[in-house]
Amino acid sequence: MQYLKFIALFSAAGFTTINCSEPTTDGLITALKENIFGKTEIRPVINLKTPTNISVSFTLYGILDVHRDQWTWEHRNQLTWDHQAQDWDPVKCGTDRISIPRKQLWRPDIIINEFIDENKVPDTYYLYVEYTGKVMDDLPFHVISSCNLDIYTFPFDIQNCTFTFNSYQHTGDVQLFFVEPVEETLQNSLSVMKTKGEWELVDMLAEKPPILPGNLNITFDTLIYYVVLSRRPTMYVVNLLIPSCFLIAVDLFSFLLPPQNVDRSAFKMTLILGYTVFLLLMNDLLPVTGNSLPLINVFFSLCLALMVASLLETILITNIQCGFTRYGPLPPWAKVLFLNYLAKLVCLSKKPSDQNCDPEGESYHAKSNKSIDKHFKTDESTEEWMHLGQVIDRLVFCLYTMFLSVSFITIFVYWLYWYNKTASLI
Repeated sequence: MQYLKFIALFSAAGFTTINCSEPTTDGLITALKENIFGKTEIRPVINLKTPTNISVSFTLYGILDVHRDQWTWEHRNQLTWDHQAQDWDPVKCGTDRISIPRKQLWRPDIIINEFIDENKVPDTYYLYVEYTGKVMDDLPFHVISSCNLDIYTFPFDIQNCTFTFNSYQHTGDVQLFFVEPVEETLQNSLSVMKTKGEWELVDMLAEKPPILPGNLNITFDTLIYYVVLSRRPTMYVVNLLIPSCFLIAVDLFSFLLPPQNVDRSAFKMTLILGYTVFLLLMNDLLPVTGNSLPLINVFFSLCLALMVASLLETILITNIQCGFTRYGPLPPWAKVLFLNYLAKLVCLSKKPSDQNCDPEGESYHAKSNKSIDKHFKTDESTEEWMHLGQVIDRLVFCLYTMFLSVSFITIFVYWLYWYNKTASLI
């Protein structure tokens, strides 16, 4: 009953044109105190069935920080609405615009749903009011909001963060509208953008969803801004991708080291250890949250797997080239398969041995000296095992090069495909 009496009193006393006693600011303030100030409990409309139209303007000033899925933004929102009990004659009152304390007027409870922390900017204490009853509330924000990350194409990813405006308590009696086209909002944001760091503002979209009934048939008018951001990948390409490509190239060309003369396994072990330390040091540059595993993680895992496979191949070749002392002469089928066919396939055919001695004299001495004959057979078997290791090493080198090329091309094509697909969807 008291609330209805207050509404009736407010309607009878307040919804008229304000008359100033003198054409000065003091006269206008005095008239506003008598007619408007303190009446903040109800919406400023003559008929409570009439909705209050709130015009929303959004300007993005910068992206200050990104920690996992929490983004720190700096932006400014301007809310504009009509106060139907607050118009005056600018000639009689001496001004057509005035600033008054915010706490003296009714203000809409417009919130942004994605905010997960309070505003870090000091409160603004004044509103601007025009003689027509138009009220402008300019609100700066420095807040943290949530944004779902799609990091599949990191560091060439594009993110789409939303800002959803709606009233916290008012239902259909508060209607929201855009002040300007979203193209103009984008241009204004680009012109005042302060930060030029990791993220680049590439586009903005806006949408006003149709009002849908919620619980108990309560409806809320909503405005949504979509802020499309593209990551600047230069730092990640220079610090992550290029060093990885260099290290995998070193591992590839390490096949040119002769395993019988150089400890190739120690070199490859050192390379793997260095790459592991590199990944640990660069781990802070990688995103830790998201909806999917980034392709760059697949790239790093592939590089490490190829290095480990290369080390295992070196161990195998070293074991083969010492095969005579363990396994005896090379089996005939291995000679045919590896030393004849595969050797020709990898362009590593065995050169015929030079025979500078007289055949008859050599045969005579071989038959007459069993120790010399045994020595020749040992040298021949050792040479065959060495040649087998060289053939397998050359074959694995060719397969390694082919697999590395195909894998890298596939990953980069897939990267490009998903980047273009994401950009087209946004």
